Amino acid sequence: MMYFHFILLLITINNLNLMLQISAPKAKQIEKKLEIHNHKRIDNYYWLNEKENPEVIKYLNQENDFCNSIMGDTKELQDNLFDEMKGRIKQNDSSVPFKDNGYFYYNRFEEGKEYAFNCRKKENLESNEEVLFDQNKMAEGSSYFSLGGYSVSPNNKIVGFGVDIVSRRQYNLRFKNIETNELYAEIIPNTDGSCVWANDNKTVFYTLKDETLREYKIMRHILGNDISKDEVIYEEKDDTFYAHCYKSKSDKFIIIASTSTMSDEYRILSADKPEGECKVFAPRTRGIEYSIYHFENKFYIRTNWNAQNFKLMECPIDKTERENWKDVIAHREDVLIEGIELFKDFMVLEERRNGITDLRIINNKTKEDYKIDFEENVYHVGISVNREYETNTLRFYYTSMTTPTSTFDFDMINKLRILLKQQEVLGGFDKSNYKSERVFATASDGTKIPISLVYYKTTKLDGSAPLLEYGYGSYGISMDVGFSSEALSLLNRGFVYAIAHIRGGEDMGRAWYENGKLLKKKNTFTDFIECGNYLVKEKYTSKDRIFARGGSAGGLLMGAVANMAGTNYKGMIAVVPFVDVITTMLDESIPLTTGEYDEWGNPNDKIFYHYMLSYSPIDNVEKKEYPNILVMTGLHDSQVQYYEPAKWVAKLREYKTDKNLLLFNCNMDAGHGGSSGRFRRLHETALQYAFMFKLVGILK
Repeated sequence: MMYFHFILLLITINNLNLMLQISAPKAKQIEKKLEIHNHKRIDNYYWLNEKENPEVIKYLNQENDFCNSIMGDTKELQDNLFDEMKGRIKQNDSSVPFKDNGYFYYNRFEEGKEYAFNCRKKENLESNEEVLFDQNKMAEGSSYFSLGGYSVSPNNKIVGFGVDIVSRRQYNLRFKNIETNELYAEIIPNTDGSCVWANDNKTVFYTLKDETLREYKIMRHILGNDISKDEVIYEEKDDTFYAHCYKSKSDKFIIIASTSTMSDEYRILSADKPEGECKVFAPRTRGIEYSIYHFENKFYIRTNWNAQNFKLMECPIDKTERENWKDVIAHREDVLIEGIELFKDFMVLEERRNGITDLRIINNKTKEDYKIDFEENVYHVGISVNREYETNTLRFYYTSMTTPTSTFDFDMINKLRILLKQQEVLGGFDKSNYKSERVFATASDGTKIPISLVYYKTTKLDGSAPLLEYGYGSYGISMDVGFSSEALSLLNRGFVYAIAHIRGGEDMGRAWYENGKLLKKKNTFTDFIECGNYLVKEKYTSKDRIFARGGSAGGLLMGAVANMAGTNYKGMIAVVPFVDVITTMLDESIPLTTGEYDEWGNPNDKIFYHYMLSYSPIDNVEKKEYPNILVMTGLHDSQVQYYEPAKWVAKLREYKTDKNLLLFNCNMDAGHGGSSGRFRRLHETALQYAFMFKLVGILK
């Protein structure tokens, strides 16, 4: 009998420990009054933006401990998922080499290494390998590491590169002698991580960031000089614009771009005369976007000037003002021109029709044109790295939800393609085991919204399958289909994976974007909800087995949908979510605020304020039931500050009336993109998958 009571006592103690262990954190409340347009808001968790406050760090750690505690019973599952996803990656691997200025450049990975080796070979692939960077060695001692876009001098002897070990996207720019591996003395802080070489092999141009991390100054630096002597050659003073620079494919021009959501302005400078003055290509005009491409004695211009879906124009090299632009390819209502690649004898256009990308080849002499045909109905194709000008070979990439990313060389004369490399998926992957399709939901205003689906061929579509619906829907960024070896861990367990091509992206053309921004932003959210409703109605899943996922602006989507129709979903995963829309967009000191007024609206304007207020996730949290929610962020996020999701979670804990899971994971060593390295990030994916599996009873 005493033994029995002893066992009961142990059970009671264990249960008490478990209750203590899984008690949800409660952030303290300190009232902060926010007022504008005679409207008051109360933010009780405003104090969480004090990053240096030990109490903030303590709270974030408490949330991490709570998440780990609740998900503790999935630890073995997460480890297995990590091993499973890692096991599909070919560890000794390399990219397809591309030729540039007499060298073949490529990246390769070695077994067990997180980061790449950046390499090159002179003239042919049988030459000795030169390792430009061993990123693994460079990353030693840092919990995060990112190599910026490196750039080699025209004489192939010096390389400029950026390094970020904090994950704030503020790079220190360095220079290295490739032949001796010696670093130059100068270290240029707070850059975007890249540089552009003039043709004299000593002058470089780079971009500085301001206190909001906006790229705003283009600097000229002479290699070996003290950086205090660097000259400002352009400063972007309009805080709704961003500045950057690059070199034309012809290597004739240094090009300085000033870009905003609704207009662009370019300046050009001879790469042979880096000490010269920049010339404005065409002055900025609100509502007119354009990009430029040098070709022999003229420039091509891709622009939306009287062309919503963009058209292609040209102008003489010495008469670049807009009155000198002439149509080359007229505007088409059903085709969006997304990109252009120039060769001596051919022009290649990236075009989008009915949500699918195409490559269109045009002979510069005969003007004959054709498209490259593909067998699948739902796919994505795009132009790859093509640095050579005098060639008839186009390099492009191709992928679908069942076809691993493939790199091709295409003979533009004979129309023959050669597969150079297809992503190798280990572990017995067979694409014939999976099915992909595209269906259409009907939005509340009657618009047909595409949904791309993939699932295992034997998965029953009778409502019994769990389903993950992914969405983004902002900035005109199209959510094109693509292969994911990580997603196989879902599909192989009976999940259906769906991409909702909602408005706010450019999936169906420019109008798709225009109808999902500013005062039409709610279309993004209602589109996503109707896609979910359609998937349930058509029995791809059921209401108690459907999940939603989105990140960044897609995290805003998750927050808005959670308020509008959260109980339609079993669970939601919001990654680095932009959920405190009003407060953030009223704070001009925060990165990405002023430059995004044309995306979300400027809440200093009363009309935009009240519209944004009507959907801002944190401002619309109510006392009601919410779905199971997993929120993930990074302490050093430079795009969506960590305190937005932290405040949202705290307010949800205060208001929600259900007993569903609300978990918050803050990576204390990372920023917007999560962990660095090709393997470590898989731990974050494993957590997300385990969260869903736990809720639908998948144990392994």
